[in-house]
Amino acid sequence: MSKQIFNLPDVGEGLTEADIVSWKVKPGDTVAINDVLCEIETAKSLVELPSPYEGTVLELLAPEHETIEVGSPIIAIGAGTPNPAGTTDDGGATPSAPAAADAVAEAVNAPVPQLQEPGVEIAPLVGSGPKADAVKRRPRKQQAAPAASAPAASAPPKAAPAKAAPAPASEETVPAPAVARLLTRVLAKPPVRRIAKELGINLAEVPATGLRGEVTRADLVSYQAQREQEIAAAPTFWEGAKKPQDERIEVIPVRGVRKATAKAMVDSAFSAPHVSIFVDVDASRTMEFVQRLKKSRDFEGIKVSPLLILAKAVIWAAARNPSVNSEWVSQTTGDEIHVKHFMNLGIAAATPRGLLVPNIKNAQDLSLKELAVALNDLATTARAGKTKPADMQGGTLTITNIGALGIDIGTPIINPGEVAIVAFGTIKQKPWVVSGEVIPRWITTLGGSFDHRVVDGDLSARFMADVAAIMEEPALLLD
Repeated sequence: MSKQIFNLPDVGEGLTEADIVSWKVKPGDTVAINDVLCEIETAKSLVELPSPYEGTVLELLAPEHETIEVGSPIIAIGAGTPNPAGTTDDGGATPSAPAAADAVAEAVNAPVPQLQEPGVEIAPLVGSGPKADAVKRRPRKQQAAPAASAPAASAPPKAAPAKAAPAPASEETVPAPAVARLLTRVLAKPPVRRIAKELGINLAEVPATGLRGEVTRADLVSYQAQREQEIAAAPTFWEGAKKPQDERIEVIPVRGVRKATAKAMVDSAFSAPHVSIFVDVDASRTMEFVQRLKKSRDFEGIKVSPLLILAKAVIWAAARNPSVNSEWVSQTTGDEIHVKHFMNLGIAAATPRGLLVPNIKNAQDLSLKELAVALNDLATTARAGKTKPADMQGGTLTITNIGALGIDIGTPIINPGEVAIVAFGTIKQKPWVVSGEVIPRWITTLGGSFDHRVVDGDLSARFMADVAAIMEEPALLLD
């Protein structure tokens, strides 16, 4: 029986190795051209690898969860017809046909599948401070499922249409306690609140995926399952003292995204001289502006958070301080600074695969609504593990939202190839002096790290001050 050997290809990004995450076929299976053979993880993305041959799987030549070099044989397929391009079919043949690379490229660039149910929005990876419920909901006539039933079997209910709440006469006339209540209430339907109360779950801690940012039954099920898993695993984490300590060490191989992230961070930390500055910001007007956007018909069905305003602020501030949107390039003829007249805005995202920094291409050309849609798409794709390698290349400046986990601020490390990164801390209500009076306001802390070879102290301070100015008064974006 003739057979074709399929070698691990370069998926078009100049990578030298990849991990076999899982095989989708086994010996004896019949495959057609472009059938998915396996899922591989590169340093940049998770990719389904299509078959360049048709026939019967004879042997899997590479085990799962091992790093394989590009060009190494991974599978043998026999008694089939190779993709026509002069590929031989003897025992040592390799798929030199362009069709193999074309099939891989098609898989890499394929559109991301819609993973959520209709009418249900996947929550962004990046948080937005306190959740809000600015309007009352009209009751719906429907039979609420009992709390004891299996909620996982039912789809999350769609949010009921909201009545527009009258806007205050002016921002100054809104009492601070009223604003606090407005911005801290979590959206959830009564049956969901009842289930959460019975389970002892704080709704504010549950990631919401509802159409308008509400917590759904499915969210509760997912959160409770994760909580039960963590509780069940906790007592078994510490192994018995009868074993020697060297037998109680778990070894985790560093591969894929974690390996690439580690190398990039070490290279950045020890090649670019970092300088960091921080600024406290009264983000109360940003919070109020976000509430108005959520009630706007133009933003219906679009997830809106303070991160959107920060992203716009960074773009606006970079235009006023262009050198923060540049790159230090070392040439044989001498070092150069490449100032980029476009913004590929990177958003650091914590995913099940590790830290990814996909970027929004030409973010400077997007309207506020278009930027909101782009942020949602970026988050949805990253959560699904379907971020394409091209989406993580060419970034010019990065935002990292550490406030999503309730952290006030931190010192971020600059993404390689860039000279600036902005960290966004959590938004909390704190006492703040306004016109000589101490009142509660929504305060956040911004932190910026800069490559001191390019960005001097004065420039970094002016850039951060400009970002803070927009967060304090979003109306400046209309100028």
